[in-house]
Amino acid sequence: MISLQITNLNHSLKSALQQKIDHKTKPLGALGRLEDIALQIGLIQNTLTPHLSRPTMLVFAGDHGIANSGVSPYPQAVTAQMVLNFLNGGAGINVFAKQNNMQLRVIDAGVNYVFDPHPSLINAKIGIENSQQGTANFLHEPAMTQSQCEQALTCGTALARQEIAAGCNVLGFGEMGIANTSSASCLMSILCDLPIADCVGRGTGLDDAGLAKKTDILYKAIQFHMLQEPTSMRVLATFGGFEIAMMAGAMLGAAEQKTLLMIDGFIATTALLVAAKMQPNIIDYCVFAHCSGEAGHKKLLEYLGVKPLLDLGLRLGEGTGAALALPLVQAAVNFLNEMASFESAGVSEKTNA
Repeated sequence: MISLQITNLNHSLKSALQQKIDHKTKPLGALGRLEDIALQIGLIQNTLTPHLSRPTMLVFAGDHGIANSGVSPYPQAVTAQMVLNFLNGGAGINVFAKQNNMQLRVIDAGVNYVFDPHPSLINAKIGIENSQQGTANFLHEPAMTQSQCEQALTCGTALARQEIAAGCNVLGFGEMGIANTSSASCLMSILCDLPIADCVGRGTGLDDAGLAKKTDILYKAIQFHMLQEPTSMRVLATFGGFEIAMMAGAMLGAAEQKTLLMIDGFIATTALLVAAKMQPNIIDYCVFAHCSGEAGHKKLLEYLGVKPLLDLGLRLGEGTGAALALPLVQAAVNFLNEMASFESAGVSEKTNA
């Protein structure tokens, strides 16, 4: 098991940060959520002049054995095809990351395909001892062994630390994996103690009949395992994906290093849920980019007690929502550092008369 400790935010500068925010040339609270983000980043970095350095998007890819049980309208092979699309620069995340000057790293956490070496691809495969790469079908057996789960978490932590050592202080998290909404739905159902029907969505576009079938399959999977002691590690190993486990590990490693985390949609938020069960303080280091169109995401955000920045009906994954939200986070930092105060601008402040 990975050994790390995510500390509480240092609030010693909170009063000074709030005063700086409040004395900008604007009415109190007029910049809304941007003010909250400015305060949060100042506390994370423990400075009155925070900055964003080398924003980087980590996209974790992995295949799921449950995909072979009819829970997705797309075949498992699409995972590898989309990874190749990422490497060729043709996916949505490529467009938005480029637009917002984000570095993009694609991590093969366990795709059922052998990729040629590529400068943008990190080979971190888990489960390579299996002829069928990717997780096992959790309808019939645990998705991964405890050892594989720990390996994925540890690898993710190391990857995050590597990016931070290179100068990054804001990490976005995205994913790709056919059937990973099924994995995430089961994780959410058990860890949040919610009926599976409240957690399942249409994924990559199921119709009503497909949604009903998916829900039934996942219900049977949960009943099959009947976990008596649903610790986060055991639930993750039973129902998770290699990419979800590795992403959770990266989130933990990033927060330990006091890095800002940009959390994308349903899958990424589920990975964060797992991480938060292990280290609750991680929530303080997160900006939740958006509320996706996947049915369970809004309930998951409510369970975590957090508010998303955007609600655009996105349900693409890949980290696209996090990349789109980055300019708002940059705007929060910019106004804190560059906007004039009432005193410096010679503007009169509001009086109590």
